Amino acid sequence: MPELPEVETTVRGLARYLDGARIERVQLNRADMRFPFPPQLVQTLTGARITGLCRRAKYGLIHTDRDATMIFHLGMSGRWRIDPEIAEKHDHLVLEAAGHSFALHDPRRFGFVDLVDTAALESWPAFAAMGPEPLGPGLTADHLKAAFDGRRQAVKLLLLDQRVVAGLGNIYVCEALFQARIHPGKAAGKVSRPALARLVPAIRAVLEQSISDGGSSLRDYARPDGELGYFATRFQVYGREGQPCTREDGGTVRRIVQGGRSTWYCPVCQR
Repeated sequence: MPELPEVETTVRGLARYLDGARIERVQLNRADMRFPFPPQLVQTLTGARITGLCRRAKYGLIHTDRDATMIFHLGMSGRWRIDPEIAEKHDHLVLEAAGHSFALHDPRRFGFVDLVDTAALESWPAFAAMGPEPLGPGLTADHLKAAFDGRRQAVKLLLLDQRVVAGLGNIYVCEALFQARIHPGKAAGKVSRPALARLVPAIRAVLEQSISDGGSSLRDYARPDGELGYFATRFQVYGREGQPCTREDGGTVRRIVQGGRSTWYCPVCQR
């Protein structure tokens, strides 16, 4: 599934072409993806000027001068294709703007598109209860301390809770906990203040490096230009069960299951 860095990479790639451009044509090649396309999507976007693109958690946002914002989610296998040479079966939505074509391609159709009044974005259901952005000023050790206080749930599971921090996914939580030397199964309420002070910059560093690398490119994901990201070559623990810890501390990476998802960690340096 495309995670925060993949969505950020996608938004930045689209912004190079679309920021300030007028949408000349909107084409829907089916009635729905995970959910039906908004009935007013074509009428609202056709002729609209794009006033900015950004990301919230794992969602991409395309703002327009019609006081409407198109929200897209890439689901499990979605990506935008820029100027595809051949139209493909799973190009479900196509925008034409600035002399280019932009196709939202999603073979599994777990992604979706919505259209929201820009002024009401913060109250959109998925955004209303979200925690702070991990790359924004709202994520601090004090915020995590308050969110974790008295909680017995594993720290890894709480970091995946979008109400605590918006947009963190399995790969990047595993990697950040490794960098911060925190055991993923540790009760969140027992994580020390100094450990939380290590965790915040670790989260930022992992995400920023992945964005710089163009994402992780696991399975179906590729950037809008068709290139694959290469952050997966930097994994310290994710997917490395049975391999030596990269810190050369004598530890061997282990895998456990938490909340139905795999977690990788080093039992020697993460405590």
